[in-house]
Amino acid sequence: MHWARQRERYRAVLAGTECVHPGSVFDPISARIAEDLGFEVGMFAGSVASMTVLGAPDLIVLTLSEFAAQAHRICRAGSLPLMVDADHGYGNALNVMRTVQELETAGVAALTIEDTDLPQPFGEVGKTRLLPIEEGVGKMRAALAGRQDKSLTIIGRTSAPGVTGLDDTIARAKAYEAAGVDALFFVGVRTRAELEAIHAEVKLPLMLGTASGDLRDRAWLGRTGARICLLGHQPFMAAIKTVHDTLKAIRDGACPDTLPGVAPKDLLDRVTRDADYRRWMGEYLGGG
Repeated sequence: MHWARQRERYRAVLAGTECVHPGSVFDPISARIAEDLGFEVGMFAGSVASMTVLGAPDLIVLTLSEFAAQAHRICRAGSLPLMVDADHGYGNALNVMRTVQELETAGVAALTIEDTDLPQPFGEVGKTRLLPIEEGVGKMRAALAGRQDKSLTIIGRTSAPGVTGLDDTIARAKAYEAAGVDALFFVGVRTRAELEAIHAEVKLPLMLGTASGDLRDRAWLGRTGARICLLGHQPFMAAIKTVHDTLKAIRDGACPDTLPGVAPKDLLDRVTRDADYRRWMGEYLGGG
């Protein structure tokens, strides 16, 4: 399949002047729903991937092949540009190269590589530790070297705002910008002053992890260089509760015909692209 259009649309968001909230997706159906609702970008997070594929918490036990396979299923289901959280690249800088190659082949429009020391080292459970800047730069350079399609967006990600402070955040941002990444992603920015300080030091498009309070002001975010701001992964969490409540109601003896929150047929037909399949059956299987 060809992914150029999705990657070009993602880069158009980065080149614009507004900040968008991506639709958090986790499978082909959720991605189609986000696309039908008009989301400019989809986001497939590592935490959501671990829960979707393994039913496990976000502890970096998911493998690259498992992550890439699910990303590919999402990408092939439609034309929504998909941004993915590639965590630490599943190893050292050489592993990062392989990660970029696999995710590029899977069809993603953009991916983040972070400088957190992952998985958690022995004796460091519960602590967040960042890699030395030099090692982080090596990972960013390796990611760029692993990319074959130059329209694929490589994003340098750091949790420094909430771990090591603003000065280190700016140092890392400038180092990753100099390494050649296309954008910068920050987790843990808490105030407008912090984002303004970062924006003053770098020229690349900025992205924020889950933001709260006045950091959700899209107009202000756009003026401060932010192009994408996550709001969390509520769709997957809502799916968990809906499935739980539906199964519990059935187990408790409820009539299936009266259960709330069940997708009506017209919605199911739309997200499964039923009309397309029926047309194809008519054209290629002699169905009339």
